[in-house]
Amino acid sequence: MGAVEIEGVSKRYGGVQALDGLSLTIPEGGIYGLLGANGAGKSTLMRIIAGLVFADAGSVRLFGAPAGAAGRRRLGALVESASFYPFLTAAQTLATLADTSGVAVDGEALLGRVGLSAAADRRVGDFSLGMKQRLGIAAALIGGPDLLLLDEPANGLDPPGTVELRRLLRELAGEGITIVFSSHLLDEVERLCDRAAILDKGRLAAEGPLAALLAADERLWLDVDPVDRALARLGARGVAERGGVSVSVRRAEVPALLRSLADDGVAVYEARWVRPGLERYFGGAA
Repeated sequence: MGAVEIEGVSKRYGGVQALDGLSLTIPEGGIYGLLGANGAGKSTLMRIIAGLVFADAGSVRLFGAPAGAAGRRRLGALVESASFYPFLTAAQTLATLADTSGVAVDGEALLGRVGLSAAADRRVGDFSLGMKQRLGIAAALIGGPDLLLLDEPANGLDPPGTVELRRLLRELAGEGITIVFSSHLLDEVERLCDRAAILDKGRLAAEGPLAALLAADERLWLDVDPVDRALARLGARGVAERGGVSVSVRRAEVPALLRSLADDGVAVYEARWVRPGLERYFGGAA
């Protein structure tokens, strides 16, 4: 059983197929990334999980039960950009949302968690985009959710704010909250996630533990001289790359490979493993 179970979910907006028979299980605990280019279906999936839009087909289960009001009371969400009444202060905004939700809230503590303590009494209309994103995360934490959905949470944050966001998400995950966040930024997913799903045009391109996704197609890069002689020795396993040679080889075979190159008069100045990263799932672009 996962925190979220998606089975055969499809959604079309006019002539655009946002999701196309997507099936996916998000386990409980940890930080789970939804990665994809703009238009891959990330926001649509989050909206369906949160109950903001209905799927055309398929089903959603939350914590082992069909998604409904009871299950969704266990989640908090920031989907796309945060939007609030501009005339309310940050503290008033959280108090109003808590009152509407029928829950008690320690607004001061929540604002402190997202770095907005000094702006508690400022009107939200005067906030920068990054400050609104922080307030949106605070709003998503109202009620102490077990599942947190964050759609592009780093949007509008400056570098220090992004570092602070990473710290906060790791802290929340350490408290047992399942965090699902979407991004088109490969670096953010690689830095934060335990597991990830890569969406491409509404379909699942890849899914699994992040270490496994990154390790796939791992190659050994060698700084060698002469390159031509090294390529002749390596045959189909080697290709010229970045001034050296890239080799498809298992780790256990590396010592024998290096010895064979040395025996053939090839000088090896550097050897290191190279991971192509998540870019390959997008054809080199995200």
